[in-house]
Amino acid sequence: MIVLLLLFSIGCFSSFYTRSTKSPHRYLKSESHQPIKGGMSTGTPLPKDWRERRRLRAWELYEQRWKQKDIAAVIGVTEGAVSQWISKAKTQGVQALRHQPSPGAQPKLSPEQWAQLPALLMQGAEAFGFRGQVWTTARVAEMIKRQFGVSYHPAHCSRLLRTIKHSQQKPTNCVAPKNA
Repeated sequence: MIVLLLLFSIGCFSSFYTRSTKSPHRYLKSESHQPIKGGMSTGTPLPKDWRERRRLRAWELYEQRWKQKDIAAVIGVTEGAVSQWISKAKTQGVQALRHQPSPGAQPKLSPEQWAQLPALLMQGAEAFGFRGQVWTTARVAEMIKRQFGVSYHPAHCSRLLRTIKHSQQKPTNCVAPKNA
């Protein structure tokens, strides 16, 4: 009986607490003082820069003398994340909190090799030991491997061909009609 009473009182308190506390989204307002839209409940996607805005908002709250644990609770991240953001902003400046696009993988072919590629393709497939003059992506991948020692997947070779404005060709498998 006491356990049920205790569980009932905890349930009532938790529902009261969740209703009485203020939404953390009010602290994530942008310059226009509009809350960040999106999230799982509304079904609309978050803006692309929502992480950046969250980091910048954490810095703003820190400058207003908020404690890191309070910033973390309001924004909905760990205290460690807030600590890292603040340290980064102190050492590298606030601009370090902005989104930094990833540079991507380094190209396997050097610029000199890229420059040679159109001339090699102009020689034709037969110059590299293939039957017929048709350049398929598999043949281009094989030619690049032989010439430069660099392995590319045939599917990626179609992107390479598009980049250098060379059309990909597909062999036809039709049999020539017999003269009867």
